[in-house]
Amino acid sequence: MFTVRRYTSADQEVVEQLHVSAIQQTGAYLGRGPWDDDVYAIEKAYLKNEGEFLIGECDGLAVAMGALKRTSPQRAEIKRMRVSPMYQGRGYGQRILDELEARARALGYQILHLDTSVLQLPAQKLYEKNGFREVGRATYQQQVGRDAYQPLEVILYEKQLGERTENV
Repeated sequence: MFTVRRYTSADQEVVEQLHVSAIQQTGAYLGRGPWDDDVYAIEKAYLKNEGEFLIGECDGLAVAMGALKRTSPQRAEIKRMRVSPMYQGRGYGQRILDELEARARALGYQILHLDTSVLQLPAQKLYEKNGFREVGRATYQQQVGRDAYQPLEVILYEKQLGERTENV
């Protein structure tokens, strides 16, 4: 049985592990750096900033997560969507996304935005199926060695919350 609940401070360690393991599997993990400081300060980055951070549990184990981060009075960003590799393909990411969208509406946000790497094909399908539209691309430098970097391309998505979507 899969349930969704709000993050508590007791979840910190499992969130860090889930974040790293799920993103490493895609080949998009950049290593720990300032780009993921929010993962180590969830209450400040999300819960105390008109956002949300959700944990998905299956049989008492935290296997999925996702967050909503305020970026302006009208806009919020979907962040940290992760499903444990052993639990992918069961609709858990969809459930987390649905809950985050409902929370965004309740908080009065009009636009959701997010990014995902070009390597994360299941994530792209999930977002596009749910009405997110590509609005641009960006490139980050991915560290592959002590002093070596390679580019990591990401797709920028947006969704107007007034839109109705069809599940394809």
